[in-house]
Amino acid sequence: MTDSVDVVVIGAGPAGLYTASQLVVAGLDIVVLEARDRVGGRLHSPVIGSARFDLGATWFWDNEPLVNQLVSDRSLTTFAQHLDGDMLFQTGAGVERIRGNQLDAPASRLVDGMQSIAESLLEEIPAEAVRLNDPVLSISPHEQSLAVEAKGSSWSTEHVVLAVPPATALNTIELGRSLPEQLRNLAAETPVWMGAATKIVAHYQRPFWRDSGLAGAAFSHLGPLREIHDMSGPGGDPAAIFGFAQPSAGAQPVTERDVLEQLEEIFGPYAARPIELLVADWRTEQFTSPPGVERLGEYQTYGHRLYQQPALDGRLHWASTETSVVAPGHTEGALAAASRAVGEILEGRSTVRSGS
Repeated sequence: MTDSVDVVVIGAGPAGLYTASQLVVAGLDIVVLEARDRVGGRLHSPVIGSARFDLGATWFWDNEPLVNQLVSDRSLTTFAQHLDGDMLFQTGAGVERIRGNQLDAPASRLVDGMQSIAESLLEEIPAEAVRLNDPVLSISPHEQSLAVEAKGSSWSTEHVVLAVPPATALNTIELGRSLPEQLRNLAAETPVWMGAATKIVAHYQRPFWRDSGLAGAAFSHLGPLREIHDMSGPGGDPAAIFGFAQPSAGAQPVTERDVLEQLEEIFGPYAARPIELLVADWRTEQFTSPPGVERLGEYQTYGHRLYQQPALDGRLHWASTETSVVAPGHTEGALAAASRAVGEILEGRSTVRSGS
């Protein structure tokens, strides 16, 4: 049985949900198909005890108008990234203390985690229009529509919005040979932002590093964590630091033992005894990262001109952060790409109605 809607949005991350919310306001009939059992995509803030920890995106900045406006309009509670104190620098010769925090810049965070952006957008979309655990299997063009086959549903639609990374869409969705070869090649080589990263959060009883005037920031030439930042909540509660590891293609997953040994060497014995260590290896996320994601390094493909126009006779729209010409890789980029896709759809429908 096939259902008909004006627009099928693929992906319930910030780009997909922002697209859907804007199209609902415009009066269009939409459905959002999400492969996971949650919304947010790379905005992922699981609840651990009484706190939330960002295992995906963490920050946004004052010069990003779309995300700041969204946060303000939905009354999400913000606080400033902790910056005060000295940073540490790890080399083969040991750990050096550097005066001041030269690694971090002023940024904003959300008390309820970045995933609360997606959750606030979800409230603006009819509940029945968002389908979780329903990965899209194929998209095929017909004369006046696109056919979308998902694991648990089938759809006929005027427009499809791909709010997932291009390389991921190409890997998980059968598009046949409908896309031009140049566009297929572009999508296949476009890196997935954070797709090759492993993010590790160490949760502690207290922000002990601040006791000795440290910012919780560190840079390492050794690894496995290359850069480390304070991830504590307002006033240091909950207390946490996090770091990024960038395993090379084919490398074994980062081990907790290696991380704890590194944290102890950098911050001292207390750092080796966190309440818990949270590990998010985004390489293993099928609906974020295609196989071999570490090999994708052509970042100049971000915001490529081919992503700035819809494919398949104006019916297939790109709306992931990688396709944005504004702040690609950031949540701001996801919202900007979504805004572009919404504009394309509304302009296209207006042109059809006017007969021009």
